[in-house]
Amino acid sequence: MNLTRKTLAIALLGALAAPAAQAAIAVDVIGGSEVSFEGLLQTDGYWYDNDVANLDADAGDGEKTDFGLRRAELVLKGKGPGNLEWTLGYDASGDGKFLDTNIKYKLGGSKTHYVMLGQFKQPNSMEELSSTKNNDFISKAMITNTYTVGRRLGGSYNYGSDNWQVTASYFGRELTRNRAHGSGFGLRGGWAPINEKGNVFYVGASYVDYDVDGDTLRWRARPDADLSNRLIDTGSTGIRNADRTSTIGLESFWVSGPFKLQAEYMMNTVKRYDTGFAAQPGDDFDSSGGYISALWNVTGETWSNKAGVPGTSGPKEPASGMWQLGLRYDTLDLDDGIVEGGSMDTITLGVNYYWRSNFKFMVDYVKATSDRRGVSDDPSILEARAQFFW
Repeated sequence: MNLTRKTLAIALLGALAAPAAQAAIAVDVIGGSEVSFEGLLQTDGYWYDNDVANLDADAGDGEKTDFGLRRAELVLKGKGPGNLEWTLGYDASGDGKFLDTNIKYKLGGSKTHYVMLGQFKQPNSMEELSSTKNNDFISKAMITNTYTVGRRLGGSYNYGSDNWQVTASYFGRELTRNRAHGSGFGLRGGWAPINEKGNVFYVGASYVDYDVDGDTLRWRARPDADLSNRLIDTGSTGIRNADRTSTIGLESFWVSGPFKLQAEYMMNTVKRYDTGFAAQPGDDFDSSGGYISALWNVTGETWSNKAGVPGTSGPKEPASGMWQLGLRYDTLDLDDGIVEGGSMDTITLGVNYYWRSNFKFMVDYVKATSDRRGVSDDPSILEARAQFFW
């Protein structure tokens, strides 16, 4: 797993030049388990039109650009024996980290009634639970990147049907050392009163609550550009005396043929303990944000509902591919009381192209408007991504 960014970038270029592979590679049947191998490689480029701050993460190079390998996900999956399923995933980009690494037991053999142990995405945020390879835009929304609890070690119970689902989980730290930590719990439920492929209406809600492992919590966000510097930030000592944090999430999506509308709104509270000193108040810190997006499959494909997450279909005609046009409004406010983290709004225009079964190319234009402590900063960004998955 000790792969360098350069090696993986060469592998991605080689994969883009190779014939299309299958969606997953069957490995073997080992101990009664049908083992398969999946992967996702993404490389990104960002071109900044700065306003006040320099968004270039490598400011010392004198450029206004960032390039890098965004993801290099390698995943082994097993089905069986019996009602057991397992996953072992690793992202070899950057410093490396474990992805889903868990065991699932299907109760009664049902795909919607099961328990899971190990590391997995916690039940909060429709966008966070969506497959990374099918992101509508290059960057997930600011609330998703800021508030959501991603993969943590723990256990969950899942129950439902094709039309509704409920999930409850308890979690601790992330499997990879020196990353996210703090124990807590999550709840998520949703209902789709209309649930057919190409005709879906879904509504849901989630709640997550966990311990702040340390006395300080920091919220900050990039202008919907995954490799850029951040524009709004509560600061390294901004939210002091933090005890626990909780987030309420509301989510919905609607599909009609080749059109999809999707929206989420999140309200976060940081519970603080009172030290008795005026310079360190015990008032709770509240912040919130949300997004709404619209997607159009120009080539006519549609979506389905997969446990409260939009399921993206592949191209109807693999040789000609699938085209998507997208528009998103995204907002986040990190100001409350004496903590002035700032606020930011972005508008993103996007074009996606899925080619055959394994390739995707994305181009986004982002216009951001932000204000932090009375300083306005309104940059724009051009983003591109090349993706290979199997």
